[in-house]
Amino acid sequence: MKEKINAALIYKKNYNFFDKNHFDQTTIDFFMKALKRNTRLQISYFPCENEFDVKKLEGKYDVLLLVNNRFDATPEILRGIRNSTIPVIVKTGDPHYAKKYNQIELHEKFKIDAYWSLQPKEYFYKYYPKKFKYKEILWGLEPSKYQNLKLFNNRIKNKILNSGNVGRDALKSKIAHSFSKDINSAWYFYKLRTICNKLSYVDYAGMKNNTYINQDYAEYLSKYCAAVATGTFYPVIKFFEIPAAGCLTFMEITEKNHAQYLGFKNNENCIFINEKNYQNKFEEYLNDTDNKKWEEIAKAGRDYVLNEVNNDKAVESLIELIEEFIK
Repeated sequence: MKEKINAALIYKKNYNFFDKNHFDQTTIDFFMKALKRNTRLQISYFPCENEFDVKKLEGKYDVLLLVNNRFDATPEILRGIRNSTIPVIVKTGDPHYAKKYNQIELHEKFKIDAYWSLQPKEYFYKYYPKKFKYKEILWGLEPSKYQNLKLFNNRIKNKILNSGNVGRDALKSKIAHSFSKDINSAWYFYKLRTICNKLSYVDYAGMKNNTYINQDYAEYLSKYCAAVATGTFYPVIKFFEIPAAGCLTFMEITEKNHAQYLGFKNNENCIFINEKNYQNKFEEYLNDTDNKKWEEIAKAGRDYVLNEVNNDKAVESLIELIEEFIK
């Protein structure tokens, strides 16, 4: 095991998720902050246009890291990559886009050794060949953003917060979606989140012009005692962000979204919900909001994510993956 791993991160200068003004800061938090904090990792950054010469890194770095396997973040031309002896490890985006963005072809073109991300392995291998190396890494949570928030007893308790994109519930939209999942993807990928909005006691705030209405997401979450975290086919970073803010988290955990691997425990650090029981679970809480057990569950959820699924833990998990490919 090497004491210090020299890693090179190659990315496009104009990658929008590395923009400090972008509404979603999770990617920049991980790659530009968390990677630097680890004492075993010596990270060097190589911003570029649409082309990069990998040959100049040969013999100097142990691993090449790519932000994703799409050309929004990765240059289309990596000169010398085919003859390079440096392992290539990539964070993949949504696996269901593998065909749309020719990501299977990029595997050979960039000689990729391994992939990693938050999505469960079952969902990754639904779209990628089984021979590809993939590791589940629970990344995206920066604990420093979830400090000094409003106390549980001082929050809104007679409403449940629902946040993020939802599908349009109009009949016309549903019919169109039945022919093309791209027309209304939020209905397809966040069905439970969408139908929760029909309930009068659910507060919803989404996005406007690609920006969250409430810029400080952690502060916004902490206005409520309870909030919803859902994902029809796989869990998303909200599964960590919501409990981190100290909310009693109603979390979609099903066989379909394979979210059991996240490590949450029903009625201990969150409340498991699905499309059949969500309303009963909500009303159990709303009919007894002063019960101390809700605060205890919320606190246990907060402790779990801040201590066990934070970005620093994720970097350690990434290093374990890297070590499988370096001497």
